[in-house]
Amino acid sequence: MPLRVIRSSCRDAGGSRNLALEQARFPWIYMIDADDLHLEGGLRALLAETNIQPMPDMVVGAYRRRTDGVDRQFKMPSGYTAAGLTNASAYLEGRIRSIAVGSALIARRAIGETRFPTGLPYDEDTLFWARVMSRASLAVASRPIMIYFVSSERSDDRFTVKPVSRFLQWRLALRELTDCGIPKSSLKVREGLVALKIARVHYARGDLETAAKFLTVAEAAPRVPADIWRCMRYRLKIAARRRFPVHRIQLQSV
Repeated sequence: MPLRVIRSSCRDAGGSRNLALEQARFPWIYMIDADDLHLEGGLRALLAETNIQPMPDMVVGAYRRRTDGVDRQFKMPSGYTAAGLTNASAYLEGRIRSIAVGSALIARRAIGETRFPTGLPYDEDTLFWARVMSRASLAVASRPIMIYFVSSERSDDRFTVKPVSRFLQWRLALRELTDCGIPKSSLKVREGLVALKIARVHYARGDLETAAKFLTVAEAAPRVPADIWRCMRYRLKIAARRRFPVHRIQLQSV
């Protein structure tokens, strides 16, 4: 099959993917980022699942996350049902495995005019998958498809630049998913999950004021018991560090 290279002047990955989606002409679409690794036979495993009847709109496979050079366990697709809207809600709420770009195959008919949000600092993939998933039938492939490379520092850095304005920008895009029929309660849960993640990053980097602000947002969202405990734990940690600040001592060698 001939390879066609499309030049892009887009400033983010979402824009480049959208350009490719506009040019796509074949029935099935597979996307993978340039810094990730496709495993031999992975795409064939995804395509094999498209032969089942009735034909699915989307096939999700397993992948391995390699964080800072360390391999994690393979993440197996699980928790999906036959109902697209149910899958989309569960996906936003973190109740089913996340999808890495490069671990899924999607029918062009299911994507339609759906595109990746652009200009967002994070979570644009989640918004795209939720929108497609809300109206797609789905199959899973247990075979590992790809390795997803992650830099924890670069991942955390996304949450430290203009954290409030960027969060509000992302939240506005999240709330647009109501036009898919996804319940507002699921969107609220997603807000809480992302806010908690931002709070954890700022706490780890010593910005207790920003951590406390986002923890308040996380606490206002509907939560499962595990998230309630996480919020309580970080609230206690913040209070302890404010009461007993850590003094850094610099040693000068002579």
